[in-house]
Amino acid sequence: MKPRVGILCSGGDAPGMNAALRAIVRMAIYLGYEPVGIYRGYEGLIEGQMVALEAGSVSGIIQRGGTILGAGRSARFLTPEGRAQAYHQLQKAGIDSLIVIGGDGTFRGAHTFLQEYPDIQILGLPGTIDNDLRGTDLTIGFDTAVNIAVEAIDRLRDTAAAMGRLFLVEVMGRDAGFIALHTAVASGAEAVLVPETPTDFDAIVRTLERGWQRHKSSAIIVVAEGDEVGGALQAAQELQKRFPYYEIRATVLGHIQRGGSPTATDRILATKLGAAAMERLREGASGAMVGLLGNEIVLTPFAQAVKSHAPLNSLLLRLIEILSL
Repeated sequence: MKPRVGILCSGGDAPGMNAALRAIVRMAIYLGYEPVGIYRGYEGLIEGQMVALEAGSVSGIIQRGGTILGAGRSARFLTPEGRAQAYHQLQKAGIDSLIVIGGDGTFRGAHTFLQEYPDIQILGLPGTIDNDLRGTDLTIGFDTAVNIAVEAIDRLRDTAAAMGRLFLVEVMGRDAGFIALHTAVASGAEAVLVPETPTDFDAIVRTLERGWQRHKSSAIIVVAEGDEVGGALQAAQELQKRFPYYEIRATVLGHIQRGGSPTATDRILATKLGAAAMERLREGASGAMVGLLGNEIVLTPFAQAVKSHAPLNSLLLRLIEILSL
């Protein structure tokens, strides 16, 4: 009898999850496993919502956003009773290994589950647009989210220039400013507001005033939703107090950043990590996230991957300030 491996997507969806699923399923079959898809993340695991997957089950999905298995969060999996039910479903289905695709919360759940049921083998893939996990240069979905935000800002800049306005654009990032920072650099924004650094409105005012002295009539500021100010709307209100004569607009991109077809970068990353996860699983690895550092596949224990957020690139932060002159 072939060993069975369960696959689930947990937390928020991220572009590239389907590409990862495709790689996992086909590599699993190549290595002699029977892949089983688990719907709706840990909640679906508790409910026993599963389906056997074949090579054809993942045809034509590499370019699709979202995840054909569905994703989501499970309050019940946070309880010992919920995890016991999940373990029972795995035993009932004859599944002794899992690959979970998600972010911080997904890996915390997997870590706790393993402590209680060490006979289950679990590996994780970093599927989150936030790029806030240690042990990988990029998370699946991050590149797509940044490209979507940059495209939106490119369009807004046309209007900002035509109308002589200041636009504050809010991007996702409740606890981390990676999307905001990379979006700001790629779109040539005048400033960026992120959770990791205190917001200095005086410095922003000085930047804007320097631009006006050069007859610059428009500007773009990128705001992470988790910034201490409270987002783009609140930041716009604060700046409007200082510049009552200047037209200021706030735009919230929201969940649009999580949808759509994944970029080539995300598809390739997801494919590499999905295939590597199955190979490492066959070798006996467990309790770790599969990531890519440089050109090397690395395993980072769940506890280390989620212990603290990876730091922002200080050079990029400095370049925002220098290049806005």
